[in-house]
Amino acid sequence: MPYTSHTEAEVQEMLKTIGVKKIEDLFDAVPPQILQKGHYNLPSGLSEQETRQQVTSTADKNNNPKISFLGGGYYQHFVPAHVRHLAGRSEFYTAYTPYQPEISQGILQSIFEYQSMICRLTAMFATNASMYDGSSASGETCLMAANITRRKKILVARSVHPEYREVMKTYCWAKNLEIEEVAFDVQTGQLDFGDLDGKLSEDVAGLFVQSPNFFGVIEDMPSLSAKTHEKGALSVQIIAEALSLGLLKPPGECEVDITVGDGQSYGLAVSGGGPSFGFMATTEKYMRQLPGRIVGESEDVDGKKAYVLTLQAREQHIRREKASSNICTNQALCALTAVIYLSTLGQNLQKLALINHQNALQMQRQLTEQKNWKRSFSAPFFNEFVVEAKDTQSVLRKLKKVGIAGGFDLGRSYPELEGRLLVCTTELIGQPEVQAYLATV
Repeated sequence: MPYTSHTEAEVQEMLKTIGVKKIEDLFDAVPPQILQKGHYNLPSGLSEQETRQQVTSTADKNNNPKISFLGGGYYQHFVPAHVRHLAGRSEFYTAYTPYQPEISQGILQSIFEYQSMICRLTAMFATNASMYDGSSASGETCLMAANITRRKKILVARSVHPEYREVMKTYCWAKNLEIEEVAFDVQTGQLDFGDLDGKLSEDVAGLFVQSPNFFGVIEDMPSLSAKTHEKGALSVQIIAEALSLGLLKPPGECEVDITVGDGQSYGLAVSGGGPSFGFMATTEKYMRQLPGRIVGESEDVDGKKAYVLTLQAREQHIRREKASSNICTNQALCALTAVIYLSTLGQNLQKLALINHQNALQMQRQLTEQKNWKRSFSAPFFNEFVVEAKDTQSVLRKLKKVGIAGGFDLGRSYPELEGRLLVCTTELIGQPEVQAYLATV
């Protein structure tokens, strides 16, 4: 972002306005013994041209892969240029929290459109304004499930993204909730129903299952929801790859009570892991338990369409003890980017999701047939799958040397899956990329 520093005259004018003589006076409240004495050990300043050259030179040292088969929560999808251009317009880029609806109609409408799209994609009744990301949205849902059921135990599938599970554990620890993992079936990669039967009891608030799960495997959500409801618990589906909603049966049609996930696939770059946005949607029965805000459509005094904050169940607006959560903001700009992206695709979202699935099927078939790699799990998958390589680390090193990120070594997060690779293919992976992979391994 371009930067223009203040002139000395401007600095003096600001200091005079606030009633101090020099900049150091602004730090009078800081104990003198902890203030830095003298100059910092920093090089002298550079001109804009010199700074640009140095930053570019440093960035060029990064050994970024030219082709990526990485998935596991963040996915490389094509983002049309106009998506970033429109999301970067000043009226969107600088929009603030819409406390005053009469002057915030633009941002309120964008959030309303976002909510409408998420509800349609998930087949749920209501969704809130966006969350930070998929992991914190999952953590918030632990609290929501406990509030609804008045129970203190959370069951989470071990096949849920490892980082999501860590965040959920932190949320549960802070609220004195018990969290327990449910194993996955080593043959199918789906949740182990036998292990679930032994752990699903009358004190469970909710069962959290990711589908497609961390292994790319699609879970039997209707059966899991039915089993969960028998014990009076809530069925929660986590979706890390939001593009799957374009092809798979939506959570609302699987009797899921709450669905949460990450929307990075909707027009947002990987960017080393963020920023993104989390989504959370639920049934009409539980909509008042949603944290954050819900934007609604109404009419003004002249009968014209107007948008307002309909539900604000967070501690900034109501008493802390009455609030559903103390989450204090949302990823509105990232959610707006998703609105632009989804508006562009329209019904082609289904085609794009199908291309992802077909590319993954083709890649998996070629690896197993041409390289004799064994597929680890038998259940259907979306756009990523697990294979067993003879020497995972050696394979990844070979691929890295030719600029290919070959996949995620599952042994890093699942010791029992040492030697297994999680491989992802999106619409950006065609036959030339697949052949380059095959020729290297």
